[in-house]
Amino acid sequence: MDELDLLDWKRRVFALYATVRAADDPRLGWEEWYATRRELFVSHPQSPVPAGERAAYDGPLVFDYDPAWRLLADVEEAEPQRFELPSSDGATMAFTRFGVASVPDRDVRLELYWLEGYGGGLFVPFADATSGDETYGAGRYVLDTIKGADLGVADDGRLVLDLNFAYQPSCSYDPRWTCPLAPPANRLPVAVRAGERYTP
Repeated sequence: MDELDLLDWKRRVFALYATVRAADDPRLGWEEWYATRRELFVSHPQSPVPAGERAAYDGPLVFDYDPAWRLLADVEEAEPQRFELPSSDGATMAFTRFGVASVPDRDVRLELYWLEGYGGGLFVPFADATSGDETYGAGRYVLDTIKGADLGVADDGRLVLDLNFAYQPSCSYDPRWTCPLAPPANRLPVAVRAGERYTP
């Protein structure tokens, strides 16, 4: 049943990110993240890769882990503002911007969104200077807690934005998936060569 397959996928992703947060070495957590996602993409019924392509699939492709892109962000409260973020199917999804995460010395400033739906969840999409060339043109996600993608907070309370864990949305693999896209406010002027990519 699709619903139980999806439940199993979500359980596995939640467990994976719990392992990542518990890792003493972020690189080792990333290696587990990468290996588990590779296995899920090839074998799981809820893989975003079309079923007919899974047997030959040799991804996802990623940049090498770069500790310089493990960012710890200060979070500033922002005046709540409701957005209808565009999605890959031409519709929109409702989110509320509630804060901004910033890492000034890396020229990174990302708005934080809360999904306006049952239970809600933190959502942080972004695009950067690699988008449309080396990475998916509509952006990538670094946090999406409703789907388990949660890197936690550092000991000092700063939000972990490890861009080595940035991943392309499911719609980048197959248009049957609907994905919210990165808004203009979260388009970074720098090239983030970390996380998932298109090019080998």
